[in-house]
This record gives sequence, structure tokens and C-alpha cells, in this order.
Amino acid sequence: MYLKTKFPRMWEPYKKGYKGWLRLEKSLSDNSVEAYLRDLDKLTRFLEVTQSLKAPDAVELKDLQRFLQWIGELGLNAATQARIISGIRSFYKYCYIEEIVKKDPTALLEAPRLKRALPDVLSFDEIEAIIGQIDLSKPEGGRNKAILETMYSCGLRVSEVVNLRISCLYLDTGFIRVIGKGDKERLVPIGDAAIKYIQLYQREIRVHSAIQPGNEDILFLNRRGRKLSRVMIFLMLKDLVARAGIPKNVYPHTFRHSFATHLVEGGADLRAVQEMLGHESITTTEIYTHLDREYLRETLHRYHPGFKN
Repeated sequence: MYLKTKFPRMWEPYKKGYKGWLRLEKSLSDNSVEAYLRDLDKLTRFLEVTQSLKAPDAVELKDLQRFLQWIGELGLNAATQARIISGIRSFYKYCYIEEIVKKDPTALLEAPRLKRALPDVLSFDEIEAIIGQIDLSKPEGGRNKAILETMYSCGLRVSEVVNLRISCLYLDTGFIRVIGKGDKERLVPIGDAAIKYIQLYQREIRVHSAIQPGNEDILFLNRRGRKLSRVMIFLMLKDLVARAGIPKNVYPHTFRHSFATHLVEGGADLRAVQEMLGHESITTTEIYTHLDREYLRETLHRYHPGFKN
């Protein structure tokens, strides 16, 4: 929860307006709103401790550059610094739109450059090995198989799979409707294997659940007839990976990375992958072209005589 700190009273109305903008205009979750407010808090705290108390419209680029140096001296790593600067940029975007400032002081502000890490990716055989560890003699086994088949088939975030609704399934046409970040909806194709195991789960397992009120439309339920938690899927997957003997750091998001990587390696159009993943920017999706290049380089070093030492 966002903790209020002592900052100049003059910032209070701006902060309140910004909070409403994040919720109403950007459709951000409460957790995301609180994170942005904490970033803004750091700026106002800096203005306090350096006795540079200014209203938002008086803050200049040089103030923000000193702020960036200040948070670096606090020992925050580059990724954290970049996230904070992103939050400050968001605040000044709001200020500019609302004509609180005449120009955006963050326009020329350079955040620390980040080295984009390539996520772990599973091969198709590794995914099959993980799913193959599921004990289908137990009711939760059929559910878990349907979950993992759906995650890999559709490239879903773990939050999207736990919130997947029966009313969003169009299995006869091979699509599902996914509600992603910011309540943005997208239609995603779903494969035959995932369709098969969803239908088996619905017909043979879910139908016997004592569904709790408010969960009637939720597809995947726990033993108490309620929506699954993200932690439960993480723990389930961790156990299966250990059983399969796969020495990789595998998380639910790894299935999403693998889905996208396998598409790009197979020659899929990047715009199509962007649409299926629900990425707002194509640059987010472009990481998978880097993954593809690494895969190609590794393949050359392994099999091409001209690349071998």
C-alpha cells in the first residue's frame, strides 16, 4: 500500500489529479498506480532534502538530472533507476496534457541504459516433458494439463489464464478472448490440443465442482470452487519442472516466452506475434528477434564446420 510521506503541500493537488488520471485514463491497476505514486514521492523527497522546493511547472531538466544522480548515490541499480524515471516521465506527460506545464522537462532526460536480458526459453520437447509429469489420475491433473496446454498454445500471462472466463471461449471457431493489462481485450487463436483438454476438464472435472458464488464464469477453479491464484500455478509448475529434471529457471512466464520464441523461429510475422501477446509496443516483441539470432548463432557454432574451433 502507498505510504504517504511529507512532501511540499503545493504538490498535493497535482498528485491527486495524477492518481485519477492513471486510474481513469490509463486504466492501471491499484498496484501499478501505487508504484507510480511512489516514484513521484521520491522526486518530492529529493526536492525536500536538497531544499529545492518547487512546483511541478518550475522543475527543470537540471533538477531532474541531479535527482537521477541522487537516486544513483542511494545505491539503486540501473533497472530501478530506469523504472523511477519512467514514472516521472509519466507524471510530466499528465502535466503536459492537463496544461500544468508548458514544456516537458523530462524530454531530454536520459535514464541509465539497460542491458536487455534474454529470458530462458524451453524447447518443445522440454515443454512436453514438463506436461508429461502431470498425474492425470487426480482431478487437479486434468485441470493442470488444460492450464499448461492453454498457456503454451496461446502465450498467456499467468494473470490472464487464472482470469480466463468460460464466456470468453469460442472453441468452435478456435479462438479465445483474453482480457490483458489495462483491461484491454484481444482475440487469440487456440490450438487443438488445448481445446481438447479444456473440454475434457469442463466435461469430466469442473462439472463436479461446488462452485462458489461469483466464480461461475471462471474456467479454472481450485478444490474449493474458487479462482486459482498465480502462486498456485507457480508452485505447480515448479514441482513439474523438478520432476522432469530440467535444469532451467522455469516460471509461468517462461511458457509465454517459449510460445513467442517458437513462433519467431518458425518465421511468424512480428506484428502477428505482437497482436497475440498483447504487447502495446512492437519494441517489446522485438526481443524475440534477438532470441532468434542467438539461436541461429548457436546453431552455426554447433553444426557449421567454418564456425568450429
